[in-house]
Amino acid sequence: MSRHNFSRRDFLKLTGYGLMGTFLPNLPLTSLQLDPFDNLQGRVTDRTTWSYDAPNFKASRKKLYWRDIVVPIKNAAIGDDETAHNRVWYEAEEGGYVYSGSAQPVRTILNEARHIPLGGALAEISVPFTDAYESLEPGAPVMYRLYYETVHWVTASAVHPDGSIWYLLLDDKSKINHYARGEHVRLMTPDELAPLSSHLALGDKRVEVRLNEQMVLAYEKGALVFAARAATGGRLRSGTYTTPDGEFKTFYKRPTRHMARGDIASSGFDLPGVPWVIYIKDNGISFHGTYWHNDFGRPRSHGCINLSVPSAKWLFRWTMPVVPFDKEFVHGQVGTRVDVVV
Repeated sequence: MSRHNFSRRDFLKLTGYGLMGTFLPNLPLTSLQLDPFDNLQGRVTDRTTWSYDAPNFKASRKKLYWRDIVVPIKNAAIGDDETAHNRVWYEAEEGGYVYSGSAQPVRTILNEARHIPLGGALAEISVPFTDAYESLEPGAPVMYRLYYETVHWVTASAVHPDGSIWYLLLDDKSKINHYARGEHVRLMTPDELAPLSSHLALGDKRVEVRLNEQMVLAYEKGALVFAARAATGGRLRSGTYTTPDGEFKTFYKRPTRHMARGDIASSGFDLPGVPWVIYIKDNGISFHGTYWHNDFGRPRSHGCINLSVPSAKWLFRWTMPVVPFDKEFVHGQVGTRVDVVV
C-alpha cells in the first residue's frame, strides 16, 4: 500500500469492519458514531521523538518532542516501508507526522467529582497524565505521574485547600495512598465491565498468542472473534526475556496492578495502575494493557504479553474467571485456555 492519509469516513469504515486490531490498532474510540479524531492527542512515550514532513523515518525532520509532550492529532497515515512491523503514523495538527509507536493515543476528558461508595470504586485516568501527591498539604511531594487509561482504586474524596475535590487512590503495591485531582479521574460503572459472551461454556473459548506474528487471537467455538497486535518478551539492555510457549489458563485476574522490577536506569520498571491484568503463570507472565509504549507488533516486553489498553480490557471481560466489579482480584479458579505458539 502506498503512503496516504485516511479520511475520517475511511477510518470509520475500517473500524466497522473490525480491522482496528491489525490495521490501526491503538486509536481509542468511545463510539463508532463519533469522529475518532475528535479531541485525539498523542502523548510522547519515548525520551525524545521527531516529527517528519512525511510518514517515513527517511523524510526531513520537522520538530523535536520530549516525553509527555501532548501533540494534537488530526489524522492517520500509512508509511511507505512495507517491511516495518508498524506502518501507522499520526498527522499532527501543527504539521508533520509522528510515528505511532512513540505516541500513546490519549484524550483530555474532565469529570465532575462524585461520591465514593463505601468500599471504594474502580476508576481510570481520563487525561494524558496527572500527578499524584503524598498529601494535600502545600508543597507535598509527587508520588507518581499517572497516565491515561491507567486503572486505580479510589477509596475516598477530600477537599483541597483551593476548594477542588481530590480522590484518594490506593497503591496496591506499597499500600500507601496518594491523592489525584478528581476531575482527572473517571469512576467506572459495572456495565462497562460486564462479561462478554458469558453464555458460552468454558471450553467454547480459546485464546491464541502467535509469537512469530506478535498477534493475540480469540476464538468462540473455533470461530475468530477478536484479533490484536501484541508485544511479547524481547531483547532488552538488561537481558533477553522470553514469553514461554505452551498451553496455559487465565487463572488469576485483576483490573489493576502496580508492577515494578529491577533498576529503572537499566531496563527496570515501576508502573502504577497497569490495567486489565490476566495472569497465565505464577511467575507473573500475563496479558495486560500498556501505556508506556504504543509500539505493538514486535517483541519488547519483559515476558508479558503487552496489549493496547482497549484490547486488554476486551480480553479481560471475555476470559474466565469473572472478576466481580467490587473485587480487587480473583485467583485460583478455572480459566480460559491460552495457547502460546511460535
